[in-house]
Amino acid sequence: MHVADNPEWEEEVQELYEHYGFIIDKGQSLIRIDKYLSAHIEGISRSRIQAAAEADYILVNGKAVKSSYQVKPLDQISIVMPFRRRGVEIKPENIPLHVVYEDDDVLVINKPAGLVVHPGHGNYSGTLINAVAWHLGMRNVVDGDGRMGVLVHRIDKNTSGLLVLAKTEEAQFRLSKQFFDHTIERQYVALVWGNIPIDCGMVNYNIGRDPNDRLRFKSFSQGTQGRHAVTHYQVVERFGYVTLISCRLETGRTHQIRVHLDAIGHPLFNDDRYGGDRIRKGPLYAKFAAFVENCFQVMPRHALHAESLGFIHPKTKEKILFTAPLPLDFEQVLERWRRYTKNVDPDPFA
Repeated sequence: MHVADNPEWEEEVQELYEHYGFIIDKGQSLIRIDKYLSAHIEGISRSRIQAAAEADYILVNGKAVKSSYQVKPLDQISIVMPFRRRGVEIKPENIPLHVVYEDDDVLVINKPAGLVVHPGHGNYSGTLINAVAWHLGMRNVVDGDGRMGVLVHRIDKNTSGLLVLAKTEEAQFRLSKQFFDHTIERQYVALVWGNIPIDCGMVNYNIGRDPNDRLRFKSFSQGTQGRHAVTHYQVVERFGYVTLISCRLETGRTHQIRVHLDAIGHPLFNDDRYGGDRIRKGPLYAKFAAFVENCFQVMPRHALHAESLGFIHPKTKEKILFTAPLPLDFEQVLERWRRYTKNVDPDPFA
């Protein structure tokens, strides 16, 4: 059993993990690989094997093959997925869910801030997955059971916004493949410290775990440390001491937006892990400090919202796009900054 080291991961680290492995006997006669695997893996359907092959998740001797491939003696077969194999027991819980869209294949949810996405590391109940199990009418199941919604990505506990779950095995493979190939469209809204000097830009730093703090990640500008990560941003509204921006993810690394914005000197407003939970720009006046503290109380979490999510539907193959408005706490903080900048002309270089 594997439980993620940190249940607040923004996104799964995009790499392939072996779920099953076989070395074919010397006396094995030729047989289709989908037929062979469905007979040798308990509880896995032939249709699921075919979907995995379609998504290039079945490897023979290190190369992807289709479901019609004929297994040969001494072949080395691996079934890989862009997430670790799990085995956590899920207890359904009656937790309210804001369902944006649902059909037989996918479930799109607008997650509130404060809700942990996945059980693990001390959070084995009260999570979004527990709520999904209840929503789908499940009894106690093991995470990864093909009958219930399966996460193919995640966002932090204190990030609000859109998530998609797969409701079938085929949908799981096809959506996971889109995330692995970085073809999913994801846009976030963020309030950051400081007056970003240009209206749009790109951050292209590798991201890896901080060797000095296992709960943090950091950017690496040179060498082979970390993993390739790209974030595009555009200014939406300026408040002098803080800036509202939209961020488009080209990749999906852990804490990517938070780490990249901190790396360029503009951490998320009230991000307690990356230094945004204190005044980073502004005058050294008690009145300003009181104003910022009030904003922190109104939105006691980092200012990041997953605003839009677009993908190719795993069954219809049509492109679909969903949006979620800013939650109330985010809107209230923005309105406070609008009133503040209307009454006080902030020096953007303070």
